[in-house]
Amino acid sequence: MNLLAFLFLAVTPLTKPVLFNTPEADAIVSKLQVFPPDNPWNQVITNWPVHPNSRAIIASIGDDKPLRCNPDMNYVLVPPGQHKVPVQIKAYPEESDRGPFPVPDNLPIEGWPVGFRGQTLADVQFDRRNQGGDRHAIIVDPINRILYEFFATRRTERGWEADQASVFDLKSNKLRPDGWTSADAAGLPIFPAIVRYDELKRGEIRHALRVTVRRTRRAYVAPATHYASSLRDEDLPRMGERIRLRQDFDVSRFSPEVRTILVALKRYGMFVADNGIEWAISVAPDERIPTLHRGLRRVTGADFEVVVSP
Repeated sequence: MNLLAFLFLAVTPLTKPVLFNTPEADAIVSKLQVFPPDNPWNQVITNWPVHPNSRAIIASIGDDKPLRCNPDMNYVLVPPGQHKVPVQIKAYPEESDRGPFPVPDNLPIEGWPVGFRGQTLADVQFDRRNQGGDRHAIIVDPINRILYEFFATRRTERGWEADQASVFDLKSNKLRPDGWTSADAAGLPIFPAIVRYDELKRGEIRHALRVTVRRTRRAYVAPATHYASSLRDEDLPRMGERIRLRQDFDVSRFSPEVRTILVALKRYGMFVADNGIEWAISVAPDERIPTLHRGLRRVTGADFEVVVSP
């Protein structure tokens, strides 16, 4: 264990898996450096130039469509000695990282708990009501700063299975191999994009967000490594397209939580990460987070612009 990891562990003990919606998790992730400071997720883009085709790209997503949030992406923190188990990769083994993986018994599945009222975590893990969905699962080892993400995750009597598995070194700027997907269609990590309770309580988000749109182009731009479309219309966004809230947009009339999100969208923007509902950003399904929909929906696509790296 290196010195930084030792010091982190000394001030933030982690001896067992800790779920995202707890004060213990808040204390840990608020101190966690997610990728180096110069990583694309952490870049301030307030002065980046506007893409020459920004208006057409925004219109293709929907300039009259509202900004919205999905209370979808959760995570679990595991200690460095978490027991590793095999995970059967069913759909994308050739574009997945190899296990075994430190999967704890309390691994949360996308949307739990707020999206699964009346169901236990075990009910959701085993998908006992056959609800399906993307079923993302995210594990963070904050001491070693390693991130594990899965798509279409399910627990069975034989063990865990998923359609795809990705491992990211949070100490490095290394991307996935060119052309490879991840648990997200763009080949991007999901955890760095989540709007978390500790951030909203602090009143500051210091990273880019992720956003879904209905139609994307058969193209990607770094840090994305993968596309998920057969369409070639250049008015459609690429995977990894960086979108920013206009600097002249007045955020003063919003609640503190929504204002925190909007300021981050001005400062860091958001990456097009997957095909889905247009203008939907990912927020942790944490019962402590107040309802954000009413405020976010007052922002529309016309308030955004596509930017390019200078």
